[in-house]
Amino acid sequence: MTSSDDPHDASATPEPRPLKILIGCDTFAPDINGAARFAERLAAGLVQRGHEVHVVAPNSAYRRSATHTEIIEGEPVIMHRLPAVRWLPHDWLRFIWPWRSKHYARTVLDEVQPDVVHIQSHIVIGRGLSRIAHQRGIPIIATNHVMAENILDHTTMPDFINRIVLKFAWDDAKRTFDLTRAVTTPTRKAADFLEHTIDITGVIPISCGIDRRNYTPIIGPRKQNRILFVGRLTGEKKVDVVLHALAKLDPALDVHFDIAGGGDQRKALEALTHHLGLEDRVTFHGRVTDEQLRELYSQASLFVIASIAELQSIVTMEAMASALPVVGANAVALPHLVHDGENGYLFEPGDVDDLAEKLTKVLTAEPAEYERMQRASLDGVAVHDINRTLDTFEALYRDEPLPA
Repeated sequence: MTSSDDPHDASATPEPRPLKILIGCDTFAPDINGAARFAERLAAGLVQRGHEVHVVAPNSAYRRSATHTEIIEGEPVIMHRLPAVRWLPHDWLRFIWPWRSKHYARTVLDEVQPDVVHIQSHIVIGRGLSRIAHQRGIPIIATNHVMAENILDHTTMPDFINRIVLKFAWDDAKRTFDLTRAVTTPTRKAADFLEHTIDITGVIPISCGIDRRNYTPIIGPRKQNRILFVGRLTGEKKVDVVLHALAKLDPALDVHFDIAGGGDQRKALEALTHHLGLEDRVTFHGRVTDEQLRELYSQASLFVIASIAELQSIVTMEAMASALPVVGANAVALPHLVHDGENGYLFEPGDVDDLAEKLTKVLTAEPAEYERMQRASLDGVAVHDINRTLDTFEALYRDEPLPA
């Protein structure tokens, strides 16, 4: 028996004890968006690693706070659902009354007594949790998923008021982040954006991560030219730009456009589809199951994303894990995933002609060139493995050096 095998050897390194982790979210399942999906995968992954995970999030209705266990990504997560009201300009967004956030934070923290608090937003729930956790000496990690376009698209207020509101919001974000042990965001470009927007330094880029085992990469040309978009149908996603580009493609390519996701812009996009005469070439699938989504990825020839407000884009990583070339807007974090000429192409945001040209380049590529782009997507997504993400957050929770 070696000394490291001896249970009585004082030099043996004991396994670190599991943590009790409280994750605060302003959006979570059943919401479908990047921030919610990340929080779900984070919570489930931490449970798989033996930690006790609690999530505080809005309830689906304005009813009494409820604590119960929900199955999230196949794992039991202890949920603390808070009374919430719907934001009427939005099709699904719910929020708790801001003036109640500290009260709910005290109640949940009294019940959970966590080792660490990880907030996913500085806006309402995260704001309250950070103030009370800081008062009690509980370490706080903050992850920022927010960009201006994510907020301003749903206010219905005049632009000059939006800008005033936004300044106050970012000022308050600064006050929240000043209370934390660490601030993270999904990419280096997103970290640069945050450091430029508010006066903070040292923002840590940590990929949202995906489990590549959940996707089925099929190498080789497709039988039909199909382009795919997955995500919320909201203004900042710029799906209208893709529809206009589709109308400019050579009819001989016989391209079909699959759109998976719901949102407040769906009716307007359906009307635009009719106006452009594309009804027989566009399918609005609405919200889909994970199985249906994987099937859409497998059928698609390429993934397209015209969004101007992506801090990372989990759906783009899912497409890459499915071996799809990607055509994306040259904006914010998309160039972090889409390397022009390697696993797809970047186009100038909002430029319909440029987008149509880049779509055509992928759809008319020779089989060997198409397969080269597919393999480049698979290689590019490898660094975004969920286990690397979990390792990094565990180190932050324990205040240990980050993995290389």
